[in-house]
Amino acid sequence: MRWLIALLMPLCLSPAQAAEDYSAAEQAIFMRDQFAGLKAPTTLRYSFRKTGSMEPGFEDQVELTLNAKTEGGCCLVHGEFLSGTRRVPLPDMDQGKANPVTLYFLERDIREMNRITRGSQNYFRKRIRMAAYQGATVTPVSLRYRGATVKGQDITLKPYDDDPNRARYGQLAVKEYHFLLSEAVPGGVYAIRTIAHDGASVLLDEDMTIEGAER
Repeated sequence: MRWLIALLMPLCLSPAQAAEDYSAAEQAIFMRDQFAGLKAPTTLRYSFRKTGSMEPGFEDQVELTLNAKTEGGCCLVHGEFLSGTRRVPLPDMDQGKANPVTLYFLERDIREMNRITRGSQNYFRKRIRMAAYQGATVTPVSLRYRGATVKGQDITLKPYDDDPNRARYGQLAVKEYHFLLSEAVPGGVYAIRTIAHDGASVLLDEDMTIEGAER
């Protein structure tokens, strides 16, 4: 998955380079130290739910297993994204900071965009990254986690709003991406949601939300 490598390249930059070359949304989604405070071995669990009128829905699970590196520290990450025929084969990642569940979610999302619209996966990747770079909106939000209210932010991307090729993607041209992030939840990613609606009804709604972490 060369695109995963491309998205992870910012993690190798110095803070000064990151601040200069990447937007605040990119830094928050892809570059923040979301594993701070976690100790291996730890398992992060997320629920996944698909609804909407476009296709049959389902409920499933996402699980990340975090193990210590040979040289110490966190983490070597093994991901299990969905199950059975829906399972997405993903590479293990030697990840030190940003939570790769975001990249795993986006990899599946882009494959689904390709399946439904026959559009180029590389083009979808480019549009998402461009939206994070120059078109994101960041809104403070309150989130509920384990019975408590925690502070977070909703980073919203609309990759196809100004896309000259948006007519090719039919109903999915209105698709929005919401990254709900919070330092108060393990792994930093509270939820990722994609939604497409026609104004009257929801066509596609996919939501991955953290359930918790366990040692």
